[in-house]
Amino acid sequence: MLDLGTLTDTLDTHGRVARVVVADIAGSVPREVGASMLVWPEGQIGTIGGGTLEFEATKAARDMLTSGSFAQLSRHPLGPSLGQCCGGAVTLVSEVFTAETLRSLTDQNSFARRVSGHAPMPLAIKRSQALARNQGQQVNATLQDGWFIEPLVSGAVPLWIWGAGHVGRAMVQTLTGLSELDISWIDTSEARFPDEIPTGVTRLMADNPAQLVPYAPPNAQHLILTYSHALDLELCHQLLGHSFAFTGLIGSKTKWARFRHRLTELGHTADQISRITCPIGDPTLGKQPQAIAIGVAQALLHDLKNNKARKDRTA
Repeated sequence: MLDLGTLTDTLDTHGRVARVVVADIAGSVPREVGASMLVWPEGQIGTIGGGTLEFEATKAARDMLTSGSFAQLSRHPLGPSLGQCCGGAVTLVSEVFTAETLRSLTDQNSFARRVSGHAPMPLAIKRSQALARNQGQQVNATLQDGWFIEPLVSGAVPLWIWGAGHVGRAMVQTLTGLSELDISWIDTSEARFPDEIPTGVTRLMADNPAQLVPYAPPNAQHLILTYSHALDLELCHQLLGHSFAFTGLIGSKTKWARFRHRLTELGHTADQISRITCPIGDPTLGKQPQAIAIGVAQALLHDLKNNKARKDRTA
């Protein structure tokens, strides 16, 4: 989905950005349809995965920013030419956005456009757009006959859940379906995730998940729930060097006291370290994964509603 809030914030900061989105997939691929990243000359946020695929797509997006091109469709077999062994293929839509193009999207809840060729809008995409507009029906990202449609979300809050163990699974089960949240779920391998990933949840994998921190949007909220205290500590360290809206860490008061000491040794000030919340949840609900998830969900929803009320009062 296209997050208008993140796109707006990025345009405000960088003036003109390119967006690369996975529009279609075939076979084994690193990311799902709808995965996207925003690119500007000096940086990027988000990820389409795939190592060399992302490197080449980022380079092409920056070339678009300097060449004056506004949209292109490209297909990438994930084989030896990209130094990858997935065996599948990814089709990407790359587009340049400006403040002017953004204004045309603000009153819509889906975004349909021709990205290649000259065919008229397919009937299926027209129908999907009409159902979204008139009945609020969810749009699925779809590429058909050179047209691409995807849902728009205004100001969804990026939530990165680090860890697919018992507590991570409970978090995802509890929070999935909240339209206010755009959930990314991160762990070290596919085997650590359940067989079925809820619709709308983005799964990310890395041998060292902390290396993904630079790809997190600066307004993201983070829940650190991994199987490893060493990884938890490294995530805290990396996030303290990266912008975030909230970071919560699962653990006891003893664990947090040790982490505060280690983070101080790593060069972080007391004020910086205090931005991390530990423990998370509501201790009165118990220590079971679902109880922790319910406590965290209540706190997140409370903050989301308060933030929305503040924005409404100042609008």
